[in-house]
Amino acid sequence: MSIVNYQLSIVANGMSNPIGIFDSGLGGISVWQALYDALPHESLIYLGDGARCPYGSRSSEEVRQFTEEAVERLLAEGCKLIVLACNTATAVAIKGLREKYPDVPFVGLEPAVKPAALTTKSGVIGVLATERSLQGDHFRRNEEKYGSEVKILKGVGEGFVEAVERNEEHMPETEVLVRKAVEPLVEGGADKIVLGCTHYPFLRDVIARVAGDGVEIIDSSEAVARRVGVLLDEYGLRAEESAMPEYRFLTFADEEYAERLREKAFNR
Repeated sequence: MSIVNYQLSIVANGMSNPIGIFDSGLGGISVWQALYDALPHESLIYLGDGARCPYGSRSSEEVRQFTEEAVERLLAEGCKLIVLACNTATAVAIKGLREKYPDVPFVGLEPAVKPAALTTKSGVIGVLATERSLQGDHFRRNEEKYGSEVKILKGVGEGFVEAVERNEEHMPETEVLVRKAVEPLVEGGADKIVLGCTHYPFLRDVIARVAGDGVEIIDSSEAVARRVGVLLDEYGLRAEESAMPEYRFLTFADEEYAERLREKAFNR
């Protein structure tokens, strides 16, 4: 959809247009759930790629291409605001998307380094993320800003995304993967562990068990929902309280995957 057609769609339908949410797969459902809880009158369209997940180890060129394809699809559906519910896509593509679509409100994901850095008692925080997210400009800026005040330990969640995609969050093999990534952060003194990928909150229970008492697990889903609310008001796009919201799930995979997205969203 061209930006002109996008603007005409918003003018015609206004507040009733849906919010679009995109992720490489199932992980962004954690953000969908936060939006569902915080904004009960808003219609939501979730697009989980599914066919090319995970993004974390892909090249920047691939991630940028896939993300732009997803955004074009969501704009074609008339979305009034788009959430990149994928830390990797945010790190690689959001700057270019904002330049390409200057009138479209975008909300991205980045590891919640700030709240962790401001509340740590040990002076050490851990960040679990994909390799691509840890290399992104958003994370590097936060690392530069807060790294002089606290020690930031980084860990790549090897196999985390794949485990969530296979619905294997509570399998013994998954706990082995989690221990490999989390134990060095705890042994290094971290009392806050930031989840820097939207798939990771689905592993929250096992991460917390491995980390032990006294370590707080932080993700940014609720902060994203608050930011979306602010932008809806700023742009005059908030749905009326009388609105009857609709929820749709799209994918570049097959209908079976779309059904898995629906199940993940509502089965909590």
